[in-house]
Amino acid sequence: MKQLQDRVALITGASSGIGAAVAKRFAQAGAKVALIGRNEKTLQQLIESISKADGQVYPIVSDLSDSSGPKQAVEMAIAQLGKIDILVNAAGIISMGSIANTTMAAWDEMMQINLRVVFEMMQLVLPYMNAPQGNIVNISSVTGLRSFPGVLAYCVSKAAVDQLTRCAALELAERGVRVNAVNPGVVITNLHRRSGMTEENYQAFLERSKTTHPIGRPGTAEEVAELVLFLASDQAGWITGATYAIDGGRALTCAR
Repeated sequence: MKQLQDRVALITGASSGIGAAVAKRFAQAGAKVALIGRNEKTLQQLIESISKADGQVYPIVSDLSDSSGPKQAVEMAIAQLGKIDILVNAAGIISMGSIANTTMAAWDEMMQINLRVVFEMMQLVLPYMNAPQGNIVNISSVTGLRSFPGVLAYCVSKAAVDQLTRCAALELAERGVRVNAVNPGVVITNLHRRSGMTEENYQAFLERSKTTHPIGRPGTAEEVAELVLFLASDQAGWITGATYAIDGGRALTCAR
């Protein structure tokens, strides 16, 4: 079933990980998908991997951490597609750091990319987003729901995304625009590698995830994409302001 037939979706962080998986799934569901990423080559590779029988995909090369990036990306999407029905905020970073050693530069970067960009993208798409199809899905984290040591700024940024999601859902409900978030546990992507984690440490991290997640394994980007698709579709028409854990039970456990 083409749940998103003729819908236009704008996806940030689309060149890899959860963003790329969502792009592929949305295209399969019939959407016209604008893919925002910094690396033109990576975006083109993703486009080539999406079947021509699926929805249409359009690359938008933009650095959202730049002050003009979000506005530029939205304007390019509108120029190509004329409207935006769905926004998925999947761009994000993670870095290690405690209350004692997190630098202000690291704190500011985390809040810029994980929170401010999410807020700005939501604000910028609103003039083009109408009911009943208009909706926003933010990619948050289990760290937005639970506290974890050693990733302080990341936890705070994702908790803020959850609250932003709830507040925006209340404010936009009368317009018929829905806003929800998904909160993944450990998912096999390049997110942690990009934080500076060595390959050896990353593999040990994934192995440990088998014990910290009650289901006994880390998740996949494709599993998260299925939940994002559901929330973006008419099947979730009575859901707004929700923060959905998709974490193999991780948020249910005590610290260990």
